[in-house]
Amino acid sequence: MKAVILIAGALLAGILLGAYAPITIPKEWSKYVAVAILAALDTGLGGVRSGLDERFDLAVFASGFTANSLLAAGLTLLGDKLGIDLYLAAIVVFGTRLFENLAKIRRLLLDRYWSA
Repeated sequence: MKAVILIAGALLAGILLGAYAPITIPKEWSKYVAVAILAALDTGLGGVRSGLDERFDLAVFASGFTANSLLAAGLTLLGDKLGIDLYLAAIVVFGTRLFENLAKIRRLLLDRYWSA
């Protein structure tokens, strides 16, 4: 449970820091940053979900974050080289996984704290 709190706190801190830090991203990097943010959110919510399931593994979490980020960046780069928007594939997949993870987290929390 401590890992879940740590991950959720780090995710919240990162979101707040990103929202209020005076950093501008060059327009050429916007697709890369978008898929990186989605990969990070997907991995973070996946870590929270696995922590709530009491099966969190830091090695799986770290390797998943790295692999997801590299694959998303690679698809974006390949798409740029080919002149097509391959980054949209990563956005669709990560977006779908975000909603699935959020739904599972919601159900786990409802079962744990709301069930009669």
